[in-house]
Amino acid sequence: MGEPLLLLHGFTGSADAWSQVAARLSSRRRILAIDLPGHEALRPEGDPPARITVEECVAHVLRFLDELRIRRVVLLGYSMGSRVALKFALDHPERVRALVLESASPGIADPAERAARRASDEALAERIERDGLEAFVNAWMAQPILAAPRLPPGILARERAMRMRHRPEGLAASLRGMGQGAMAPMWDALPLLRAPALLLAGELDAKYRDIAAKMAAHMPHARMAIVPGAGHRLHLDAPDEFTELVDRFLTELDRDPQGDPR
Repeated sequence: MGEPLLLLHGFTGSADAWSQVAARLSSRRRILAIDLPGHEALRPEGDPPARITVEECVAHVLRFLDELRIRRVVLLGYSMGSRVALKFALDHPERVRALVLESASPGIADPAERAARRASDEALAERIERDGLEAFVNAWMAQPILAAPRLPPGILARERAMRMRHRPEGLAASLRGMGQGAMAPMWDALPLLRAPALLLAGELDAKYRDIAAKMAAHMPHARMAIVPGAGHRLHLDAPDEFTELVDRFLTELDRDPQGDPR
C-alpha cells in the first residue's frame, strides 16, 4: 500500500461524510478522515472562537498527522476541505504525496467579489446564530447547488442528521474565517505546487467545472476529470464513478512512487 489517504470534508460536513468513500477505497490503502475545526462531532469544552481560519485548519491537520507519526499523505478534499488541502500542500509540500480536489476553488481573486462574498457569509453566520441549527440546515440542503441531482431518501436523512450534530457557533465561526470571502486567494501560488493532482468536478456544476479547468491550467502536475450526471457533491451524486476515478489515480501513484501519474 502507498501513503495513507486523508479525507477532508466540506462545510457542514464531518468525518462521517466519507463513510461510503472510505468503504470503497479501503482495499487500496489506509483511509483516514477527521473533523475540521468548527465541525467537531465530539464537541470540545468551552465556546468556539469567533473565527476559524484556514491556517488553523492546516495546523489541525498537521497535529493529527504528527500524532499518528505519518510522514506523508495523499489529501482528498471536498469543497471547503479542498481549500484546506491546497493550503496544506502549499505550506507543507514535503508532507503531501498527491492531491485529489473535489469541487475545489483556490478562493476569489477579484477584491470586490471577495468583499461581497464576505458580507454574504457574515449575514449567513448571523442567521445561523439567530435562527438556530434546524432552520439553517433545512435552508442549506435546499440550495440549488446541493439539490440536484436528488439523493435517495436514506442518504438525505443521513446527511441531515450529520449536519444537525454541529453547533451553530462552530459553523458561524467557520464561515467567518474559512469562507471564500475571508480567505486570501491562492491562485498565484498554484504554479508552485509540485504534487500530482486530480481535479474532479460534476457535469451539472458549471461554476466549479470552469474553476477546475482554470486550476488545471495553473498547476503543473494536475489533470481534471468531469463526472457525468453529477453536481457539486460528486462523492454522493455518483459514488461509483467518483471512487473509480480516485482508485485509478491511486493505482497510478503506486506504480510510480516518485513520479507524476499521467
